[in-house]
Amino acid sequence: MGTFKIEGGHQLKGSIQPQGAKNEALQILCAVLLTPEKVTINNIPDIVDVNKLIKLLGKLGVKIEKLSKSTYTFQADEVNLKYLESDQFKIDGRGLRGSIMIVGPLLARFGKGYIPKPGGDKIGRRRLDTHFEGLIKLGAKFGYSREEQFYGVEAKKLKGAYMLLEEASVTGTANIVMAAVLAEGQTTIYNAACEPYLQQLCKMLNRMGAKISGVGSNMLIIDGVDSLGGTEHTMLPDMIEIGSWIGLAAMTKSELTITNVSWNDLGIIPSVFRKLGITVEKQGDNIYIPAHTDGYEIQSFIDGSILTIADAPWPGFTPDLLSIILVVATQARGSVLIHQKMFESRLFFVDKLIDMGAKIILCDPHRATVIGHDFKSTLKATTMTSPDIRAGVSLLIAALSAKGTSTIMNIEQIDRGYENIDERLRAIGAKIERLD
Repeated sequence: MGTFKIEGGHQLKGSIQPQGAKNEALQILCAVLLTPEKVTINNIPDIVDVNKLIKLLGKLGVKIEKLSKSTYTFQADEVNLKYLESDQFKIDGRGLRGSIMIVGPLLARFGKGYIPKPGGDKIGRRRLDTHFEGLIKLGAKFGYSREEQFYGVEAKKLKGAYMLLEEASVTGTANIVMAAVLAEGQTTIYNAACEPYLQQLCKMLNRMGAKISGVGSNMLIIDGVDSLGGTEHTMLPDMIEIGSWIGLAAMTKSELTITNVSWNDLGIIPSVFRKLGITVEKQGDNIYIPAHTDGYEIQSFIDGSILTIADAPWPGFTPDLLSIILVVATQARGSVLIHQKMFESRLFFVDKLIDMGAKIILCDPHRATVIGHDFKSTLKATTMTSPDIRAGVSLLIAALSAKGTSTIMNIEQIDRGYENIDERLRAIGAKIERLD
């Protein structure tokens, strides 16, 4: 188990460039299964979850060539479907939640798709109903082995259908879209997710020959085609990492520039940080955060009531950044209510922040009230364990701002979503060491 040793209390300075988007990569990589032609993908992040999916594709028979650090080509012209029924696949697929998105492409192109119950963050229940209900409406037959926790869908030919999704699931929408592009006739997906990463997937599929309209809205209309061709695709910068660096700059009173952020795809992320009193300046396609030497003050609602920050489907605030918002609020002037609606276990890491001296009231599994210290009382160093990707980075930010030397264990969770994070932080002045 890896460990970070962090000496906190140091100001950072310089610039940092976000990696390619993790959540986009998991969708885009699955889409290469839709064509026998070569697909080139740029700006792939070198992180554990993405590398696991690339290895899974290789075991499926996809020909993979690494052209540079972040550019690969994929060609799925000799897919090994027997691997899907092997014991090894049940092990490999279980280790990565993003593996669920191979089901739609495999079903559409080969008439069958299987997946073991996938793993991922321990942040609460994450239902797969949306995925399979959508595929069933396209004509697939669904099977589930409760004993092996193994899912399967099969269909001789998918047919377009109208569907109103029960939830605007990003991965569920992606899976259904990838199946529908090769279905016979027209498919309408209402209450579809419309995150920038889902838009990127749709744009890539259209370049491959798909016919998807309504991209960016919550109603997608897909006219099925017989086949798709190859293409080249470049992934967006990771908006969750961008938000993490904004929070890091504020908590450590550091002057940082975050480069090449694709401002138009950040939605309300900058404005939510501004509500905490953080200065977020647009400089071209960069974000500039000045050193908040006098701290930052949380705004109130227009009627004077306490600010509430809650997650919501896009264009609402992404749930992946609520952990960052919470830790940043611990040193603000004022109070804020954090409302995590989507996952009932995601706020349970706050006990570690309380141990560091933060003033947090965990109201219930979904809500926490944070009373900011205004830097009059710094967080104290401690030893902690990373429970998931986002909580792990939040604890890392807390440790970098704290007085003393902290230890974070189980950093494999952080490595699942952040590329070479210790090296990149050292480059801007952080005192962080990776221990085996």
